[in-house]
Amino acid sequence: MRVQVVVIGRPRQAGLADAIQEYETRASRYWPLEVQEVREEPARGLTAAVVRERESARIAERLAPEAHLVVCDPGGSSQDSAAFAAWLGGQRDLGRSVSFVIGGAYGIGDGLRGRATRRLSLAPWTLPHEVARLVLAEQLYRAGTILRGEPYHK
Repeated sequence: MRVQVVVIGRPRQAGLADAIQEYETRASRYWPLEVQEVREEPARGLTAAVVRERESARIAERLAPEAHLVVCDPGGSSQDSAAFAAWLGGQRDLGRSVSFVIGGAYGIGDGLRGRATRRLSLAPWTLPHEVARLVLAEQLYRAGTILRGEPYHK
């Protein structure tokens, strides 16, 4: 199993970048984790739809072809940490790789969203993509600790 996270842009704030790095490092102890940062589309003079589609096309180029595609989307299904851990552990047990996608400021294009085998809500709110990346990294780490029965998840 391989876990891939494809995200638009890099974290701009140093403290947030450090927190993301910390949890991605922790998560990589439990999952073979590959993070790919995709260049943001400059929005000057473009509609939100054009930006969304161009960024989604760049994301699609980076996706592992064999992976189960999960789009992080506020309109997706939500679950608690234990259920997420069980689902991810099930994917591992089946030998499936999983690619998580976090879009940019304008979200994910319809074509890429339509390819997803799952839409996952990280929160009931719309999150900045850097915060969504931190939440996902922490939950990947937490899922690993849950599956190993470690005390992090209380």
